[in-house]
Amino acid sequence: MSAGAERHERLASELESHDLLSWLDLSVVEMERGRVVFALPFDEKFANIASGTVHGGITATVIDTASGFALRTTFDSPREAALTTTDLNTRYVRPATDDLRVEAEVVRAGRTMGVTECEVTSVHEGNGRSSPPAGRPTGCSGRRTATTTRRA
Repeated sequence: MSAGAERHERLASELESHDLLSWLDLSVVEMERGRVVFALPFDEKFANIASGTVHGGITATVIDTASGFALRTTFDSPREAALTTTDLNTRYVRPATDDLRVEAEVVRAGRTMGVTECEVTSVHEGNGRSSPPAGRPTGCSGRRTATTTRRA
């Protein structure tokens, strides 16, 4: 196993050992340098009371988490780096009613600041899961800026 693959494997294990992330049942679908894809199965515990759609706070949490993991893949020691979200902008386009696919990509990974973009898609009745047209996500999108501390 390459050093990069080993780092990604250790990073993915964080999902299982972290109380909140394991409660969410978030899983890694793909992970490479500067990019991650997570899957979040729909669960009634995530639903809004009246509509039954996924609560926006859950969606924002997985955007923040996927973005942080994508940024961590750019570090030599991903578990050593301290990240703090400084700005999280989320645009909700359509309510999520099924499993979520969360894809985050690093836009910039600087010495002290990192920026990621993330897109969340969901299956919609009659539409199936498809790639959304450019700039028109079927679920929501987010942009995250984080301060980073890289320990030597």
